[in-house]
Amino acid sequence: MMKKVKLYTEFEELGQRLGLKILKGKGDFSGGTCTVNNETVIVINKMKPMEQRLRTLATSFLEYNLDEIYMVPALRAYIEESRLLDL
Repeated sequence: MMKKVKLYTEFEELGQRLGLKILKGKGDFSGGTCTVNNETVIVINKMKPMEQRLRTLATSFLEYNLDEIYMVPALRAYIEESRLLDL
């Protein structure tokens, strides 16, 4: 399994390829996808543990068709794993 920090970097790169902004903030929220000024963004709470931030990203990316998008196999596996946990 890929290191969590590397996985996080891969998520950021995937977001760039899809034209999605990943915003990091602090506060009393868990994070997820939202729309700001007609732009879809993924908001991550940087105060949460890395595992929770990765889960938020994985769940957010489930909303997109990623079949034709290249990503490292470990990232695709992580996203697919979160799909199974989400059922």
